[in-house]
Amino acid sequence: MQKFKRKVFYLGGFDPRGVRFYHQLYREQAERYARLSGEQVEVSARRSGPASSAIWTVTNHSAGVETDYEFLRWEDLVGKVWIRNPLLLAWRSVATYFAHARHMQFLRMRKLRPGPVITILYPPLLAILIPLALTLIPALLLSFLMPFWAAALIGIGISVLLSGRLLNKLIVPWLLRFMYYNHSVAARGPGEEMNARLDQFAARIVQEMDGPWDEVIFASHSNGTIYAMSVLRRILELREGKPLPDHFTALTLGQVVPVVALRRDARWYHADLKALDEGQFRLVDLSAPPDGAAYYDVHPIRLVSDRCAARVDLLSPRFHLFYDPENYHSGWSNKYEAHFDYLRVGDRLSPIDYVSLTAGRRTIDQAITAFRAIA
Repeated sequence: MQKFKRKVFYLGGFDPRGVRFYHQLYREQAERYARLSGEQVEVSARRSGPASSAIWTVTNHSAGVETDYEFLRWEDLVGKVWIRNPLLLAWRSVATYFAHARHMQFLRMRKLRPGPVITILYPPLLAILIPLALTLIPALLLSFLMPFWAAALIGIGISVLLSGRLLNKLIVPWLLRFMYYNHSVAARGPGEEMNARLDQFAARIVQEMDGPWDEVIFASHSNGTIYAMSVLRRILELREGKPLPDHFTALTLGQVVPVVALRRDARWYHADLKALDEGQFRLVDLSAPPDGAAYYDVHPIRLVSDRCAARVDLLSPRFHLFYDPENYHSGWSNKYEAHFDYLRVGDRLSPIDYVSLTAGRRTIDQAITAFRAIA
């Protein structure tokens, strides 16, 4: 069997956990894929790569596939802006939501998908209501047994003990950090360090694009999908009008491009998206309608332009078909984990689950054809 050689570039989201976490996640999901498929898949140890990256090799011995997987690192920059002090996070969240109220096109966002609007708006409400409720309810009940000032102090103590735990379970702090970061990016741009990193990522992809690969995938997830559009603009500029090869695909998973694109003041980002409208490339978006943190069926380029020369597919991964009901994520407390299902393998293999796309024999176009054939 002739070996199929694939190059994957992966740009993750706003997550300080970085390469160690994602390498282990990929290894675990590859083992799950191997059990379900019966194929022998081996994931190597990670090693340092060029241009702020880490690399590992995925070898599918059964299918004759070798994938060179390059993780594009920016978790160090996430760590620099990751707010740990809850009071500072609360203060900056106030400024963030004032700015969103002024600049965000909420009505247009709601027409795209109402779910993400709820996801954006519920964190500040819960951040106020949960501590308040955990203070007032015990205080009012205890006020029948003791002076109100003493009941209030006990209520405050209960709130301090329980609020953080409950808010974390509802991923409120993470969403507030996410919204603050993207507010800053929309208003002021990525910053000097991140711009330099995006330049590096684009240069690496261009360097490998015409290499000895049967397929090149530039995959991005969550907040990484915002920056993926900026990387694509840089790639087109570096190619100087030369068409991107047919075996290259930009793959976005759990897309959140409108979080910045629908800010009226994000003119730098509007320019990035507009620069893509005549680009000849392949773009595939996998975003699930039940995922309140992603935008299903939203064409990122058409957010700012009526034209698009790229070949674009907008698909739902239809997770419900590939998970048993007892394992399928549901409810508020699982929203964060559901947002990572794009990187996981379900109870049954999907032609377009992440490991199938990056370790299997099918090209992305072949995988989509197989997926669409599923009733």
